[in-house]
Amino acid sequence: MSAKTVLPAVAMTAVSMVLTLAVVVMWLGTAMPWPVALVVGLGIDGGWLATLAYERRLAAQGDHSTAVTAVGWCFGLVATGVLVAHAVTAEESASAWLAVAWLPVAAKALWLVHGLWERTALTPGALGAIRGIQQEARDEAAVARARLRAEAATEETRLTAVTQAGARVARVQAKTAQTLSRAWSTLERARDGEDTGRALTSVTTRVTPGVTPTWDLPVWGPTEPVALALDAAPALTDEALEALVDQIRHSETPALSYREMATRFRAAGHSASEVRLRAAWKRVAV
Repeated sequence: MSAKTVLPAVAMTAVSMVLTLAVVVMWLGTAMPWPVALVVGLGIDGGWLATLAYERRLAAQGDHSTAVTAVGWCFGLVATGVLVAHAVTAEESASAWLAVAWLPVAAKALWLVHGLWERTALTPGALGAIRGIQQEARDEAAVARARLRAEAATEETRLTAVTQAGARVARVQAKTAQTLSRAWSTLERARDGEDTGRALTSVTTRVTPGVTPTWDLPVWGPTEPVALALDAAPALTDEALEALVDQIRHSETPALSYREMATRFRAAGHSASEVRLRAAWKRVAV
């Protein structure tokens, strides 16, 4: 995997070194013997290559030296400066030489990218685990989305059914109310008719001479059963109420609470207002 970044860096470095050496020999060869110009070019390329090799060694050991990196960048900038100076002073093809003057800096940048690649590279096992975790997360998200869509569709169906049922019930209630209203109107007209009294007189027994029993309309609506009134038990005096409360309270050990005592008091058939019963309890419990 590192070949993806190291091969472009190596190729760019080789091209930059050859270009720098050729430019130095051609440019300085006119002012000094070419062996001297060759030594100068090899010195620039050798210094750059030496610092690059030392940087790679430190990187392989997991170390880093800012001074070595600065020296390497200095050699790269010197090579770039030589190319730029040659392009500026060249009489022919100046723009072409200036277009390739950035190659040394580009080579250093590629080595920087390769170093970042190495520091962040992971083993195939770790990459496989990361892919598995990502796939599992995608699967869980897809299942959750499907579940939410299914629940939404179910809820929509339920609401539709409930709404339709409610509409049917409302229509039936309206129809029933209309029918009852017409029946009630018919009964009202029959009750207020002229011949209704004579008809009822002929078929009912007089309760009092000269009086015809009244025929009332039926009750339309819910009714509550009316309990028959029983003879009220005589009210207890305060002394009797206190004695009864004390007796029920101490019928068990420990003594009963007010709620339990009141329940047993009324279950035994005794009658007293809540205010009198609570006051008797307070006087007894003191």
